[in-house]
Amino acid sequence: MNKKVLVVATHYDDETLGAGGTLLKHKNNNDEIYCVFCTSASQPEYEKNYILKKEEQIKQICEAYNFNGIYFLGLKPAKVDIYKKGFLVQKMAEIFAKIEPNIVYLPFAYDVHSDHRIIFEIAFSCTKSFRYPSIERVLMMETLSESEFAPALANQSFIPNVFVDISEFFEKKCEIMQIYESELGAFPFPRSLENMKALAQFRACTYGGGL
Repeated sequence: MNKKVLVVATHYDDETLGAGGTLLKHKNNNDEIYCVFCTSASQPEYEKNYILKKEEQIKQICEAYNFNGIYFLGLKPAKVDIYKKGFLVQKMAEIFAKIEPNIVYLPFAYDVHSDHRIIFEIAFSCTKSFRYPSIERVLMMETLSESEFAPALANQSFIPNVFVDISEFFEKKCEIMQIYESELGAFPFPRSLENMKALAQFRACTYGGGL
């Protein structure tokens, strides 16, 4: 039976860094894939040309994944803490209720970026089985430049316990990530193609497979 899959992306590119290969695999398996982009660049914090460029990038991203549906919360980047949590929960709950997802991918609860931590808390509150009975699995994503900088504490470090073989889709994931050209940097910058491959190889070896 095909599944409905929802990825919650705090910022543009989180869906690709965190679950890009997995989303492509879901799509290849004829699952429905949906994305919530929580933050968006807006004036006066960002110039109009920058905003237009980001909008064009997101259009390309959505075409690349062939999402069944996309949603925008329109929150201010790096300022998610200015919103009341009740307001955020209501907005997120409306999306969960509309999609009725079976599998949900969330940011890691202890990512170093405060936006990620808040969005995790908000989205996780929308996964109660008695209110959202469609949900079968909830997983947290490892997002380069965020998850690896979580506190080096046993209960707050990202320690994966679910592995997905994306060997067939990794190159496509890298191609999609290059749409976000301004978010990529030269190695050893965390968001670099070399670092993406290094992490994928390391996780493959941890699991016992290959890439």
